[in-house]
Amino acid sequence: MKNHRMEYNSQKDLLEMAEYGRNVQELVNQCKLIEDPEYRQAFAERIITLMHQMNPQNKSIEEYLPKLWKHLFRIADYELDVTPTIGEVPKREDKVKKPTKLAYPSGAARFRHYGYNVQKLINKALSIEDIKVREGFVTAIGSYMKLAFRTWNKEHYVSDEAIIADLGTMSKGELDIEKDSTFNNLTNSIKPPSNNSRGRKDHHKGRRNNGKKGKKNYRK
Repeated sequence: MKNHRMEYNSQKDLLEMAEYGRNVQELVNQCKLIEDPEYRQAFAERIITLMHQMNPQNKSIEEYLPKLWKHLFRIADYELDVTPTIGEVPKREDKVKKPTKLAYPSGAARFRHYGYNVQKLINKALSIEDIKVREGFVTAIGSYMKLAFRTWNKEHYVSDEAIIADLGTMSKGELDIEKDSTFNNLTNSIKPPSNNSRGRKDHHKGRRNNGKKGKKNYRK
């Protein structure tokens, strides 16, 4: 009786793409050894067909083909001399792509509590030619700045003079703002409920509860 030595997967080479399995990887390795260019090309296309059959959820093969060819070259460690039927020949550099570096806003740190969008609004105000429209726009910006300041600095009071000074600094002195300008349009619109309104709600609530209790006693 012959002794068959069992070979475990842990003893084999690691799979480059485990979703296709070891059989596909062995077929790709076999394809790399084929010397006839035409036969090697046909063999690679048959592997692509097999890889697509393993993922039947991707119905549109025309859109999925470029991705399959990228996977094929990746499994072959980019050492496969064939031509994709669609798309460009994948390169080793395409395997690891660095993400595009984000352009972070470079605003002054001292005005961070207002938010970066306030600077955009100020730049927008500078482009408005109509003086009255610009004044109304600046008033809205100042009201928002005052609201933002109160939101993040509840323990500190902010005056209209401070908002005017910050607007002048952020606009580099290009905005003409009157010294007696007020910015309370937004802050006054957000008010806590008064005690009278709470008392009325409690009063009506008590009346409804009394009515329900009276009905229960009447039914009994």
